Amino acid sequence: MGQKVNPIGFRTGIVMGWKSRWYAGKKDFAELLVEDQKIRKFIKNHPTKQSYRQAGIDRIEIERTRDEVRVFLFVARPGLIIGKKGQEAEVLQEELQNLIGRRVNLKIEEVGRPEIYGQLIAEDIAQQLMKRSSFRRTMKRAIDTSMDAGAKGIKIQMSGRLGGAEMARCEKGNAGALPLSTIQAKINYGFAEASTPQGNIGIQVWVNQGSYAGDGKDGADAQEGQAPKKPKRTYKR
Repeated sequence: MGQKVNPIGFRTGIVMGWKSRWYAGKKDFAELLVEDQKIRKFIKNHPTKQSYRQAGIDRIEIERTRDEVRVFLFVARPGLIIGKKGQEAEVLQEELQNLIGRRVNLKIEEVGRPEIYGQLIAEDIAQQLMKRSSFRRTMKRAIDTSMDAGAKGIKIQMSGRLGGAEMARCEKGNAGALPLSTIQAKINYGFAEASTPQGNIGIQVWVNQGSYAGDGKDGADAQEGQAPKKPKRTYKR
């Protein structure tokens, strides 16, 4: 069994912020943790509005104060959630307040260049697989689109009964540089499941968006790092 570290947990608290930002004592911690899960699950899998799944929700961040709960939605297509004149956003805010029984302040922010976000890529691949699209063609198209959008590197891994095969297997596809153990590398990770008649297919996506330090090189050039060689001395006889 492989010993692999989750790329989000590996960087959280060092170069990445927490998805839930609040403090609670031992008595209230478990209850608030379940509330956060309820909020995320309700928005991602809304019982009546299927348009939320097409909006491209990258992540949901939650902040808590003494008076209210702030919910930040990072969305690729915010118009599907905001609606005309913000009416849909107000309805969603009221639904969240009724769900947890607290005052909710909903904020929606647009995600630029959704082609380089791992979660959005994984969900897009899952939707195509559920429409019986070829997994190899889908993987190749996603890699090319992400690299054209400015990603430094990308890796996609699918696991399950790919192509309706009797035995489950794992297929990978990658392009560019992907330094997973480098803390300064801005690695974006996403996971999604595609429900097919043969069973569920898991999709994992790693995207290298560059470096937190800036647009410098990912590493020192090997030739530049070498010490200059002294010219050989010639001896005359």
